[in-house]
Parts: sequence; structure tokens; C-alpha cells
Amino acid sequence: MQQTILILLLFLVSCAKKDNTDEKPGVLTLREMSDLATVEYTVTKVIKASDNKTWFKVGDRKILMSCEAHIKAGIDMGAINENSFKIAGKNIEVSLPPPKVISISLPAEGIKTEYETVSVFRDKFKSQDRDALAAQAEQQILNSIDSLGILNQAKVNTSMFVTSFLKRLGYDNIRITYDGSTRQNPMQ
Repeated sequence: MQQTILILLLFLVSCAKKDNTDEKPGVLTLREMSDLATVEYTVTKVIKASDNKTWFKVGDRKILMSCEAHIKAGIDMGAINENSFKIAGKNIEVSLPPPKVISISLPAEGIKTEYETVSVFRDKFKSQDRDALAAQAEQQILNSIDSLGILNQAKVNTSMFVTSFLKRLGYDNIRITYDGSTRQNPMQ
């Protein structure tokens, strides 16, 4: 039964590829494991820049930009193995890896200049300047991941997903742990 659960979980989130050199009919070979994303946040970051404090430049130059970032978080399903399960009758304990940020993206269409002013004696903001500001915004968003609560929400959503899945398999008492912390069945 333990192997059945492991195989079902692996097939649920894995990518399957056939090996063309040693192809056998009806045989499926697992090549890659993917992450299970259980939460996605869309965050808007406002970037304000001004470089009028430079003594050797006459005039000022200011810009206000907004960046929309998409953050996905979840768990690494590749870290799950047969040791991740403890089964006793209709009771099961599953040990999952801690949630992590799977991806963060700032699509170009989500980066907009809201306001820009440049004095007569100054050059306009170049694309390198805008790219540097977008990179700074991405780093600030990454630094604020803990305060956003995305990893906690990923843990809650993953627990609900795994619990629902295991309930459908017939388990009554489900206990999920993450890196030493315990979470009881969230569906009760």
C-alpha cells in the first residue's frame, strides 16, 4: 500500500518521457520530477528613483515605475521517497519537504513607467537604467517573501491538497509534517 501511494503521488506531479533508444511498449520511464506549486501571488512593486543630488549634474531626473511580479511557491516533489510515508492501517503520516519559492517572474508587459520628468540639461532614462530599477524591485520582492506569507500559504494549500488526495485513497487519520513541524488534517 505504501508503494502504491508513492507511485500515485509521483505520477500525479511528474513529467514522463519515453527513452527512444530503449523503447519498450507499455513501459513508462520517469525522467524528471517537477515542483508542486500550490500558491501564486501577484505583487505590484512601485519603484521611485531620483538622481538630482549629484553635485556635478545640472537639473534633476525622476521616474516612477510599477512592476507586476508573479510568485509561485510549493514543494519539491522530487524529495519525496518511500521513507516519507509511515502507514498503520488507515492512519498515515507523510513527511514533506518545506515549501519554497518555485519561480518569480516580472514580465516585460507588467513593467510600466507611471511618471517621468527630466530637466533640459539631463539625459532621459535609458533601458539599462530601467532594467536596473526592475532588477532592484525583483530583489526587494524576494527579500519580502517572508512578510508576504506566501510560504505559509503554500504549506496550508499543500496540506489540503495532500490530505484530500489521501482521503480519496481511504485514509482516515492523516498527519503531515514539514521539516520537523507537524500539521494535522486541515480538512477535519
